[in-house]
Amino acid sequence: NDKELITFDFGTGPVPAHQHKNPDGSLGGWVANTATVADTAYIGEDARVSGNARVFGNAEVYDKAWVYENAQVFDNAQVYGTAWVSGNAWVYDKAWVFDNARVDDNASVYGNAEVYDNARVFDNAKVFGNAKVYDNTYVYDKAWVYDKAYVFGNAWVFDNAKVSGNAWVYDNARVFDDAKVSGNAKVSG
Repeated sequence: NDKELITFDFGTGPVPAHQHKNPDGSLGGWVANTATVADTAYIGEDARVSGNARVFGNAEVYDKAWVYENAQVFDNAQVYGTAWVSGNAWVYDKAWVFDNARVDDNASVYGNAEVYDNARVFDNAKVFGNAKVYDNTYVYDKAWVYDKAYVFGNAWVFDNAKVSGNAWVYDNARVFDDAKVSGNAKVSG
């Protein structure tokens, strides 16, 4: 391994780090020496991976995206824009997290799901299937958004709520407790 040992400041002071060599031979973004990035993964030149984060498979992290703490991005997942994946969060399969989205804590985004704009997915929430979570939404606690469901606007889905099928939750709607929104339902507030 020909990694040049130097330091990079990820925001909490300089730590030993190196620039990732991408599968195409290009020099990628900064990776803390405590993090793990597979040779098969792509890290864009302005992207960062730090802490004990892992990026593997054919995953791609690019633009100014950051994967840190104990987060994992793998399979064919993509994290880009100024998105952050942190905590113990997992983003995998063919999921995309982008724009200014945040996935944190023990949350999972997988399948063909997309989380973007300023959306936040955290706690133990799951977004999967072909679901889309975007705008200024929050999905948290043990909530699930899946199938072809959309959550957008300023909506919140939390507690043990489930949004599935072709359902839409939008505007200022709040779906919580053990609520289930499914089929072609549209919930706004």
